[in-house]
Amino acid sequence: MNIALLGYGKMGKAIEEIALQKNHKIVLKVNDENLEELTKENLQRADVAIEFTNPQSAAENILLCFDAGVPVVCGTTGWLGQLDEILQKCKEVNGTFLYASNFSVGVNIFFELNKKLATLMSRQTNYNVSIEEIHHTQKKDAPSGTAITLAEEIIKASKQKNKWILQEGQDKEPTKSSNELLITSKRIDPAAGTHSIKYSSDIDDIEIIHTAHNRKGFAGGALLAAEFIHNKKGIFSMKDVLNF
Repeated sequence: MNIALLGYGKMGKAIEEIALQKNHKIVLKVNDENLEELTKENLQRADVAIEFTNPQSAAENILLCFDAGVPVVCGTTGWLGQLDEILQKCKEVNGTFLYASNFSVGVNIFFELNKKLATLMSRQTNYNVSIEEIHHTQKKDAPSGTAITLAEEIIKASKQKNKWILQEGQDKEPTKSSNELLITSKRIDPAAGTHSIKYSSDIDDIEIIHTAHNRKGFAGGALLAAEFIHNKKGIFSMKDVLNF
């Protein structure tokens, strides 16, 4: 495949390394230093675009890919207030779009475990559930998109929780009510990403944890997603890629 990398930071470079090992070709690499190269004409040289930029530019980049007729995989988080607009536009232009808050195969298995555990715990009212996520200090959004996905799935299953609240760092404990799901966000270098779900009671704790050791899992999953949507039309997720 010919691939356009929109965002050529650490993640973009990790994707490039794996893509080249699999004999794909990178035909466009865009970062803050060469934004003028992000044009419809340059995008049309690619079979698929992989977007890892920032919340301020993600939606605009995705729409440009639709305009160019190029399938796009997006891993940028923090912009989902515009997701409905993007999905509607994708349908209107018969485009191809795949968004994931996390492309790691392991994390997507973790998502499924989280949903199953949340269902099992939904009637256990003596347990209180909380989430902790740890990322490197360059992580732009808090909580992480992964933590929000985990929280939303817990809330869907829970009879007690109907919203999540954020605590950044670990020095203070906010007032929380029984309907609030606490997400604690920590920024510690060089953490690639750790997410834990804990159900606590006076009797015991139940906890599931996913710890990333590096970016290879995210990069490899993003490339897997790009390979999946190549020559397809529609809106997809990592569930489709992994056949869950």
